[in-house]
Amino acid sequence: MNFDLQELSGTFSVLDVVAAMGLSFVLSTMIGYVYRGTHRNVSYSQSYVQTLVIVGMIVALIMLVVGSNLARAFSLVGALSVVRFRNAIKETRDVGFVFLTMGIGMACGARFYVLAAVAAVAICLIIIVMHKFNWFQLNVQRQVVKVQIPAGGDHTPAISDVLIKYTTEYELVSTETIRGGALTEVFYTVRMKKGAEPSDLVSALQERTSGQRVTVLTGYDQTDL
Repeated sequence: MNFDLQELSGTFSVLDVVAAMGLSFVLSTMIGYVYRGTHRNVSYSQSYVQTLVIVGMIVALIMLVVGSNLARAFSLVGALSVVRFRNAIKETRDVGFVFLTMGIGMACGARFYVLAAVAAVAICLIIIVMHKFNWFQLNVQRQVVKVQIPAGGDHTPAISDVLIKYTTEYELVSTETIRGGALTEVFYTVRMKKGAEPSDLVSALQERTSGQRVTVLTGYDQTDL
């Protein structure tokens, strides 16, 4: 039996390793700063941005390991398929940054250095332009109204009268019972009339629901909760 160890690192030079890992780190860090600078919502995660940098470097390492060996590639796919991530992505935009760092890491690991640099800079510039000029922004602000109603009575007409007075449009989203059936909680999406204040809407609804809790969530479509 042959117990000789075979060193395969000679398939690429030390300079290749330094260039791939170093460039992936620099470009992933740049992407992280772009993400931080263009992030709009309240749930900013430092851990997520650090993960972007780590993912970029790890993908570059994987590409160096795989090289052009098809069998090795399938082996890595099988090994990585057992990994499960349970953290929910709160913004679809965050998924795009993950794929961006993965793509840049793949390009660096495959030693397409110019492609990685040009693509990273170009895509980051597009992201900055979209952020600065608010591309595809929909200038329609809607609110969510949550109303708790005592059980045993039909308060829907009274609530509708208030919503007609203070909103230009409204839509019932869901209805559910809470506190063991003692209360009914209804959710509406509404669009407030010009000049109408959420506090006035809350007061009017409480008058019709025997002082039960009323919540108006403003800007829910721009805020991730």
